Amino acid sequence: MFRALILEKDAEGQAVASVQDMADDHLPPGEVTVDVEYSTLNYKDGLCLSASGGGLVRVWPHVAGVDFAGTVAASDDARFAPGDKVVLTGWRVGETHWGGYATRARVKADWLVPLPAALTTRAAMAVGTAGFTAMLAVMALEDHGLTPARGEVLVTGAAGGVGSVAVAILARLGYQVAAVTGRPETEAYLRDLGAARLIARADLAETVKRPLETETWAGCIDAVGGAMLARVLGQLKYQASVAAVGLAGGAALPASVIPFLLRGVNLLGIDSVMRNRADRVRAWDRIATDLPMDKLESMIRPATLAELPALAEAILKGQVQGRVVVDVNA
Repeated sequence: MFRALILEKDAEGQAVASVQDMADDHLPPGEVTVDVEYSTLNYKDGLCLSASGGGLVRVWPHVAGVDFAGTVAASDDARFAPGDKVVLTGWRVGETHWGGYATRARVKADWLVPLPAALTTRAAMAVGTAGFTAMLAVMALEDHGLTPARGEVLVTGAAGGVGSVAVAILARLGYQVAAVTGRPETEAYLRDLGAARLIARADLAETVKRPLETETWAGCIDAVGGAMLARVLGQLKYQASVAAVGLAGGAALPASVIPFLLRGVNLLGIDSVMRNRADRVRAWDRIATDLPMDKLESMIRPATLAELPALAEAILKGQVQGRVVVDVNA
C-alpha cells in the first residue's frame, strides 16, 4: 500500500483532491519503483490541482507532482538498484503519468537521474524543476559567453521559484545580480539570496517605441515574458543573451528584430521537461557545487500532501515565495 493525493472528478466534472491509501497495483507501468520522500510545488502543479486540471490532466483518477526525490525500492534496469537515491523532474510526469504526490512512484528508468552525493532528497526538492530550470538557464548564458566580468545580470520574477534559485546561483558564481520584483516586501529575502540591487516590476513592465535603449544588461534570466521580455531585449549589451524560462507576464512578445540585427543579442529558450539525460546530469552536478545550501534553506516553505490544494491556488495567484517542499510521508 502507498498514500497519495488523488485527483478525481466530482458529479459536476470538477477535479477534487483527497489523500487516500492505494494498493501498489494501481501504480502505472515502469522499470523502477521509488519510495518517494519529498516532492515540491511548481506552477504547473498548481494547474494540475485546479478544478479543471489545467488542461494538463487527461486521465482520471490522477496523481500530480512533476518532481520527486527518493530511494529506489525495486528496479528492472541495471542502472539502478534498491537503495539508490534518485531525482526526477519533467518528462510530463505528474501530467500524463502519475507523479510525486505519493509515497511511491513507478516510472521509466530513463527519466531518473542519480542524486549527487552532496544533495539530500529534501534539498533536491527545494531545487525541483524550478531550480533545475534556473541552472539550465545559467549554463545556457555561460555557453553563450556570459562571465562576471561582462557586467550586471538581470533576473525577472526574482522572488518566484526559478528566480530565487537563479539569484542565489548567480551571486555564488560572482555575478552582480539585479532582481526584478513586483512585491516590495521581498526585498530583504532577495538581498539575502545575493541580489545587489532591486528593480520594481513597473520600471520594466511597459513597452517603449524605441527598439534600442542604453546597453545595460550582460545577460538576463526571464521568467515573465510578454512586454517585459521585449523591453529587456532592447536593453541588452552587444551580443548578450536572455534565457527565457517562463511566461508569467504573457505569451505574446511585442518585440522588434532590431536588437537581434544591430546588437547581435540572443534569445535562448529553456525547456526542462524533455531535456536530454546528459544535460540533466550536468545540471544536477552543477547544482550540487554552485547552489549555496544555506541560501536554499532560506527559500523553503514546508508542506504536507493535505496542504497542497490550498497552496496550488496560492501559486496560481503569484502568492508563493521561494520553494515549497512537500514531505509526502508527513
